[in-house]
Amino acid sequence: METLKTYYDALIEHPITNGVVPHLLTVAGFFLAFFAIARLMSQRKQPGNTFAWLFLIAFVPYVGVPLYLMFGGRKLRRLAVKKSPICPTGTIAPFAIMEQTFAARVFTRTGACPPVRGNRVSFITTGEDAYQRLEHAILHARHSIHLMTFILARDAVGRRIVKLLAQRAREGVKVRLLLDGLGCFLSSGRFCDPIREAGGEVVRFMPVMPLQTPHSANLRNHRKIAIFDHQIAAVGGRNLALEYMGPTPNKRRWRDIGGVIEGPAVRLLDEIFLADWAHASGQSLAELQKELPAELPAPAGDSEVQIVVSGPDAAGDAIYEGILSLVQQAERSVWIVTPYFIPDEVLYRSLMVQARAGIDVRLVVPARSNHLITDLARRHYLRELRAAGVKVLLYGPGMNHAKILLVDEQTGLFGSANMDMRSLFLNFEVGAVTYSRPEAAAIRQWMQEVFSQSKPMPEPHRERRFIPKIAEEIARLLAPLL
Repeated sequence: METLKTYYDALIEHPITNGVVPHLLTVAGFFLAFFAIARLMSQRKQPGNTFAWLFLIAFVPYVGVPLYLMFGGRKLRRLAVKKSPICPTGTIAPFAIMEQTFAARVFTRTGACPPVRGNRVSFITTGEDAYQRLEHAILHARHSIHLMTFILARDAVGRRIVKLLAQRAREGVKVRLLLDGLGCFLSSGRFCDPIREAGGEVVRFMPVMPLQTPHSANLRNHRKIAIFDHQIAAVGGRNLALEYMGPTPNKRRWRDIGGVIEGPAVRLLDEIFLADWAHASGQSLAELQKELPAELPAPAGDSEVQIVVSGPDAAGDAIYEGILSLVQQAERSVWIVTPYFIPDEVLYRSLMVQARAGIDVRLVVPARSNHLITDLARRHYLRELRAAGVKVLLYGPGMNHAKILLVDEQTGLFGSANMDMRSLFLNFEVGAVTYSRPEAAAIRQWMQEVFSQSKPMPEPHRERRFIPKIAEEIARLLAPLL
């Protein structure tokens, strides 16, 4: 032991160890930071996002650089080339261009599918209804079941869904379950083996252990889509877990809303699912598309629906730019319900300008969400919006996970995207825009119920305590990375 101690002391005192190595580490850290900053500046990012990464890389390079290499990617050229791009199908006749609203044209020209006629849309407003309708659809599917989710929990709901899917796979139904590699990190392996053993397919989207693809830890598939027999589809924000749905009421269950779509628009959701599946599984998209029926789903109603996607596989930021156009073109009202609110500067300022112009702008967020840091980061924005005349409402008790927008009580947007920069600029997201009166009326009624269960944001304290103030400022600085 004495000999080892003497050797260790000599090593520490050696001139190379004592002087050269720290110098080399400093130089290496400098070049790593320089490389990361050069790469960061070459990418098309929001100014706030760029500044947050610059701050982290410059001041803590040994932490900031590895984090940036893992989590800093956005629009990745190699991914866009490798993954089949999401683009409008040529088999569905959209509105004539002259009939499209300004927002519809913006959605379309930023890469969304054109609006489609002949659909029926119904909304799922409770977790019990969501669970019962999902279970019913799985049990009564005749040919195929396509499910995509961000979270599949290892709880009673997750176990029941896995059991049902395995049962239907054994009965000859084509079952495909697409799980996000990070959100389903603990449930995409052995937990889903009953489905695989029954002949169904389960695939992880961008696995994160090991980091098999660059930036795979950052680019998450947040889309939630369920499609049955290529005829009926569900889109929304609910994951497959007890917090979101279940057979019986639960006081701790989160509030949410989603939509069931029947009609030609289902084909567009089918194409989105198959493109994501092909990328995650390595299967040929051309071969997968041969499974689609030759004929489109028959018209099921009079609703006009526009399916919108955003993410690294989309040319632009269709959901963000569409929301921006809806907000800026609003003539009477802008109503927003979202679990997390961390907007970019343009959206944030647009809401303030519209409120000052007399537009009825309402924003509902949970009084307390499930992420403390996002609650801290949103405070500055909420105070400024409130001062500008926006009706900021805090929902509670309980968590409201819904993501929905209604403009002028006639155009609605619902889906998987939160009103934050991660959803609007990073994640793979999907949404549906409705332009028909029945859907607008249903959304309006649901939102008014949410308003009635929310309280106005209280007046801010003139003097905030030092530590909470510092925590809020740090959270706001890092908000673009959340």
